[in-house]
Amino acid sequence: MAGIYIHIPFCRQKCHYCNFYSVASQSTMPAITDAISHEIELQQSYLKGKTVETIYFGGGTPSLLTEGMLAKIMKSLRNQFAILAEAEITLEANPDDITVEKSRAWRSAGINRLSIGIQSFRDEDLQYLNRVHSAEKAKQCIQLARETGFDNLTIDLIFGIPTLSDEAWLANIKTATDLEIPHISAYALTVEPKTALEIMIRKGKAAPVDEQQLAHHFEMLMTEMQIKSYLHYEISNYCLPGQFARHNTAYWKGETYLGLGPSAHSYNGKSRQWNVSGIKEYLEAISNNFIPSESEILSIEQQYNEFVMTGLRTMWGCNSSEIEQKFGKAFSDNFKDNIALWIAKKCISKTGEQFTLTPKGILLADGIASDLFVLEK
Repeated sequence: MAGIYIHIPFCRQKCHYCNFYSVASQSTMPAITDAISHEIELQQSYLKGKTVETIYFGGGTPSLLTEGMLAKIMKSLRNQFAILAEAEITLEANPDDITVEKSRAWRSAGINRLSIGIQSFRDEDLQYLNRVHSAEKAKQCIQLARETGFDNLTIDLIFGIPTLSDEAWLANIKTATDLEIPHISAYALTVEPKTALEIMIRKGKAAPVDEQQLAHHFEMLMTEMQIKSYLHYEISNYCLPGQFARHNTAYWKGETYLGLGPSAHSYNGKSRQWNVSGIKEYLEAISNNFIPSESEILSIEQQYNEFVMTGLRTMWGCNSSEIEQKFGKAFSDNFKDNIALWIAKKCISKTGEQFTLTPKGILLADGIASDLFVLEK
């Protein structure tokens, strides 16, 4: 099985915190649609005939695509790949783009899952983040999506926003869980270099992010989601039983995926490639039947390090027997030797050959993973 990711690099306006590749102008959106459709043909052999189980339209803001643009990309995908009849096909959507007409058009095109960028149900937080939609629209769009047939929903929430008190964060969580959203992704507000937020904080025009508040909000989130019977199946992701994000889960389990569009990444277990982050360069290359990408072959050490890093992020963790089978006994021994300290610190739970993060360990996940890494020879 394999997945396909399509990057749609357009937004109405740039959110202050975002460092994903996107532009605030939509003038080249028709040209990008045509180019992605052509890239699909050029990349047809990448998946080596594997059946496509998941498709994910990300961005940027894919919900800006017109009905015709989305239909064209989907038609190209179906022409070039074997897509599972029950494939999970997700579209990222901003709340202000969700209308009855658009929602019905998405379903007609084959979209069966919406990922809605709510971020917060409070206007004060949305203004700090420079989001377009309002708190009221955040709630309305969920009801509208359901009324037009989208039961498979996921929403994004952000915690650690300086305008977000503990009580307000609890209220945001409660709003989401009371609505019985089947899948929730919750991320700490990260101040990325060269973003508008980083510049504003540096110039004293925006309140800085408090790292202690971030950690406290994360602990509150884990507690509340457990009370509400959501599975904490990946560090940033929670779902009601059986509602895992199939596309993202494939990432964490190291499955093959093809990335299409400017800045999109592809991975096949042995190598990684990434398209150029520039609309002009991308369009020019595709028009000349050339994929504008760079690539790297992953060493055995890099493959192992990635396997450990992504595996530990999930509720399934890492299995030392599987590590030995995939990478050899030396890697398995290194894993077991270095993880012993974290077991003693009650950051890792061991059940047979399975190793998973404890709630305490989740807060230290990056450090634990890096401690298990093997240096390249």
